[in-house]
Amino acid sequence: MKDKEKIELLAPAGDLEKLKIAIDYGADAVYFGGEMFGLRAAAKNFGIEEIREGIEYAHAKGKRAYITINIFAHNEDIHELELYLNRIKEIPIDAFIVSDPGIIMMIRELIPDAEIHLSTQANMTNYKTAQFWHKQGVKRIVLAREMTFPEIRELRRRLPVSLEFEGFVQGAMCISYSGRCLLSNFMIERDANRGECAHPCRWKYHLVEEQRPGEYFPIEEDERGTYILNSRDLCMIEHIPDLVGAGLSSAKIEGRMKSIFYVATIVGAYRKAIDAYYANPEVYVFNPEWLNELKKVSHREFTTGFYYNKPTNKDQNYQTSTYTREYTFVGLVKSYDNKTGIAVVEQRNKMNLGDEIEVFGPYTDYFTQKIEILLDAEDNPIESAPHPQQIVKIKMLQPVMEKYMFRKRK
Repeated sequence: MKDKEKIELLAPAGDLEKLKIAIDYGADAVYFGGEMFGLRAAAKNFGIEEIREGIEYAHAKGKRAYITINIFAHNEDIHELELYLNRIKEIPIDAFIVSDPGIIMMIRELIPDAEIHLSTQANMTNYKTAQFWHKQGVKRIVLAREMTFPEIRELRRRLPVSLEFEGFVQGAMCISYSGRCLLSNFMIERDANRGECAHPCRWKYHLVEEQRPGEYFPIEEDERGTYILNSRDLCMIEHIPDLVGAGLSSAKIEGRMKSIFYVATIVGAYRKAIDAYYANPEVYVFNPEWLNELKKVSHREFTTGFYYNKPTNKDQNYQTSTYTREYTFVGLVKSYDNKTGIAVVEQRNKMNLGDEIEVFGPYTDYFTQKIEILLDAEDNPIESAPHPQQIVKIKMLQPVMEKYMFRKRK
């Protein structure tokens, strides 16, 4: 099957390094935010020249890159947004992810040939609304997370093939309706709909009775309290055939705030699963090792969200809002000498002589080895690499390449 017929694997790019890692590890497309007007204001995001460089890097690899301008704009945003669009309109951005009708109109006026993707923030949940947006020139709709497979299949059946559908397949889930949340704004005046969510749905809560101020009654399963709004993470890697069969054009990974280790691991696992499915759909069998890979990055317990049925209490985590972190990202390969078998590595967390590490890279399976030779940048033997982004040299038992990563079990 030709690549253009495959479901697109769409990865988050919180900064330029993550964009390049996502593409190198197998993403078909990436999405990123500019310096303003996206819903991940705390991410590093992209300056104008970084947008240019990122787009050039993606296009050189035959990949696509989308920019998010998906805030719900207030009056004071409009003038700055117009200036911003004029600054980027000559950059060959593949698509604009937008939620606000007024912003769609502005992009149409300033960049007439722009491809528009409707953000999940627009809460598109039925075929009539999809028809409306398609008539406004929207090429793709990022579906609300609340849609089920039967609903998505009906959308596909009723709407022209020229309208694409994109669905989230991996990452954090909002407790509110497709992210349209006022809780953060109400509690600490940080607007989730303008990129500043403080994630109060992950906090601990107690019950206070009106006539007993100051008396806090725990709502708990154990002594740590409860997290009544704390959703599990979405994970659909075991269900690639159903995603394809529902008519999705793009499988989207959440996580512009995540690390390059997260991006590489998640993208790499989904790439293997998708490619294995398309290689021979009739005999495709899911490999549990792909799911095990996903569990090696920081995550909450997994759920399939709304795809198969309405989530129940089993899709919430009432015990803790902390992540499961069984592995630590310890190194990024900068270069490798085939003659000596020595890799130059940028330390990302402390590693020691004698550590057993897992080594993985794009389109490869991981291998395990011990660090038996550890040198500093001047080739002096050292016992450990404790300094952030310290450059070290490590003797490898198998060949590696630039951008391979090292992890170790905690």
